[in-house]
Amino acid sequence: MKKISGAQAFIEALRQEDVKDVFGYPGGAVLDIFDAIMDADDIRFILTRHEQGAVHAADGYARATGRVGVCVVTSGPGATNTVTGIATACMDSIPLVVFTGQVSTHLIGNDAFQEADIVGITRPCTKHNYLVKDIEDLGKVIKEAFYIARTGRPGPVLVDIPKNIQQSMVGFKYPDTVRMESYSPTFKGHIGQIKRILSVILKSKKPVIYAGGGVILSNGSEELTAFARAMKIPVTTTLMGMGCFPSGDPLSLGMLGMHGTYAANLSVTNCDCLIAMGARFDDRVTGKVDDFAPKAKIVHIDIDPTSISKNVRVDLPIVGDCRSVLKDMLSELARKPDEVSELHSQIAQWLDQTAAWKREQPLRYCQGEDVIKPQYVVEMIDELAPDDAIISTEVGQNQMWTAQFYKFNEPRLFLTSGGLGTMGYGFPAAIGAQVAYPGRTVIDIAGDGSIQMNIQEIATAVQYNLPVKVMILNNGYLGMVRQWQSLFYKGRYSHTSMAVSPDFVKLAEAYGAHGIRVEKPSMVKDAIRRALEIKGPVFVDFVVHPEEDVYPMVPAGAPICNMLLV
Repeated sequence: MKKISGAQAFIEALRQEDVKDVFGYPGGAVLDIFDAIMDADDIRFILTRHEQGAVHAADGYARATGRVGVCVVTSGPGATNTVTGIATACMDSIPLVVFTGQVSTHLIGNDAFQEADIVGITRPCTKHNYLVKDIEDLGKVIKEAFYIARTGRPGPVLVDIPKNIQQSMVGFKYPDTVRMESYSPTFKGHIGQIKRILSVILKSKKPVIYAGGGVILSNGSEELTAFARAMKIPVTTTLMGMGCFPSGDPLSLGMLGMHGTYAANLSVTNCDCLIAMGARFDDRVTGKVDDFAPKAKIVHIDIDPTSISKNVRVDLPIVGDCRSVLKDMLSELARKPDEVSELHSQIAQWLDQTAAWKREQPLRYCQGEDVIKPQYVVEMIDELAPDDAIISTEVGQNQMWTAQFYKFNEPRLFLTSGGLGTMGYGFPAAIGAQVAYPGRTVIDIAGDGSIQMNIQEIATAVQYNLPVKVMILNNGYLGMVRQWQSLFYKGRYSHTSMAVSPDFVKLAEAYGAHGIRVEKPSMVKDAIRRALEIKGPVFVDFVVHPEEDVYPMVPAGAPICNMLLV
């Protein structure tokens, strides 16, 4: 068997995993891998301007495509710069494989130049991680890394490859299969439990489906939609679940939780059967746990057994892949047409009530002639962008307004940092999505605070001619923090005013991108149309109302039925 270097073996492993795009940043400990990348014409490498940007870009790529995102960085500071991106992916269950360089094995532990124990550092925020100590293990480790990242509850896996492993010679053979006795996720739901769950649902009078990101990760959106429509059960989604059920469907209640809709929060509070699918009962969803769905029997479908009854007591759990379980549920329902028809009759009043709540307190704002309201910008983006546009957000008010006022009717069109709430996520994530889909419209809806966290990635967008559109809702504040200070800290705006920010138009132009400033409501639609028509990357700076707040809002620690309204 012909021997090749560890770096060449690394490239062959990526080929075996059908990796087409890799994000990252070079350095001394990965020079051999980068030299091998030069000869890999079938693998495109995207040079970001910061390692955090590389991981977020790989994350956006993974969310938009459903494939494993890949990035490569060097040791020491290169590796430690990935931690925020890895933690972001871990909290949202996004499949990534992050390859880091490491000093040679004989130097590990000696405080060598650019040495960091990245395996130890990332152990709490990876699904699994590896330090390759033997060149003979390289293929097996990479095979396992991709398998772990994409199966079960997905997540990031880190592989640390010392420099001498990259340089060592090996007769490389990539494994065909993975055998891990310690890791065997349950995919198929227990049919007996499925029947019990359906029996409870069919006897309910006020059911609600609560769908999370797990539905999207399992590619189960079609099945969820078919199930909800067949049963005529209203659906509320988490931030991560947006798009798994069409926002425009009459059964849609919108998002629930801290900034959820009035109808969603009251429906969950008053339901008698809550069917949670691929959701983890996050504190931003539940509010005061003791008062969350207090009248309901709670069903929980999730592939991760550790999520069951972790935050909220569950009456009927089932461990399995959401799509697989939904398919089995639909098959069972096909045998029960009379019982389904009876359910429709017994929940008719409930559907009238949920529809009344939607009419009673819809999401709303007042747009005048002088000052731009940020909600109006989001609605106009929704109106003018193509149906298949991919929307990313930063974190804060821009994120919540997007979740509230942009209608997501398909999965994998909304990229946002949910669990970790990472400012600076949206722009590099949009870049990753644009790499995956060069012919699609990709828009990052940003705030003037968040966009500055990874604004250096304008250079990446320009270098690779990635026509990402960045729509900045510029209110001159760290808006969400200011809102909390306004409501709960007597209006003491401690260090939330962005007193000095760049001229975003000039900054975009300095990097070779296009810049547009919008200061009047009458200019909004034309600016969005113009940005969408321009072939390259565009920054649109919308100067919006400085103290507009996000409503509804549930104060921290309160039940989700206790909402502050507009």
